[in-house]
Amino acid sequence: MSDEQAPVTVRVDRWRAGLTPDAWPDTLPASGVIARRDVFLVADAYRAGSASARQLLTAVLAWGYGPIGYGPWRAAKSLAADPRGNRLAYALQGLFATDDDALRSAYTRLRDPDQARLPWLGPGLFTKVLYFAGYRRGAGGVQPLILDRVVASRLPAEAGVRRRNGWSVEEWLAYLRWASGRARAEGVEPDAVEMALRRGPEAVVEGGEVGDEPDVPGLVRLVHQGA
Repeated sequence: MSDEQAPVTVRVDRWRAGLTPDAWPDTLPASGVIARRDVFLVADAYRAGSASARQLLTAVLAWGYGPIGYGPWRAAKSLAADPRGNRLAYALQGLFATDDDALRSAYTRLRDPDQARLPWLGPGLFTKVLYFAGYRRGAGGVQPLILDRVVASRLPAEAGVRRRNGWSVEEWLAYLRWASGRARAEGVEPDAVEMALRRGPEAVVEGGEVGDEPDVPGLVRLVHQGA
């Protein structure tokens, strides 16, 4: 999955060839160079009603898989299981209210095959969907964030995540609360904490921005030292 600090590059021709025409968001760069901001544009359009749940999922998966060769195939399988996007739309209902109940409901629905679970869409990917669909920049507080193997492997014990994969909803919520506290202490966005984890403890946070990652002096050390 994507842990690049810079935007990812995908083969647009391969992705479009494997998907139905309605699934590809026209706002994604034709170059195939996709940054977080590009996925957020699709998420904004989804919230405004001008992009479908399927297009949102495609944008997230293209960014999430990046150049991995099996990405288009797996994305096609996920999308084919929800041909009208109804299951995903149901999962995302109420996500824009960032209270524990709304977050818990969205996560639980995407894990439950009787509700909204889709093939090849485990927590490492569907928390990316929840992040882009529900994150509100500037709102602060507890917000949906990405939890994948890269992030989980770098979390301190106090974050409450005990496993490397297959996280429970309570583990995800504990991580969100921990990240919110770290962000509040440093005066930054909650997703800056996730991005700092993705950089790794050896990162040097100095100078200009690298790709989409935030340049927050001391944040990487704050996160990895559990300060």
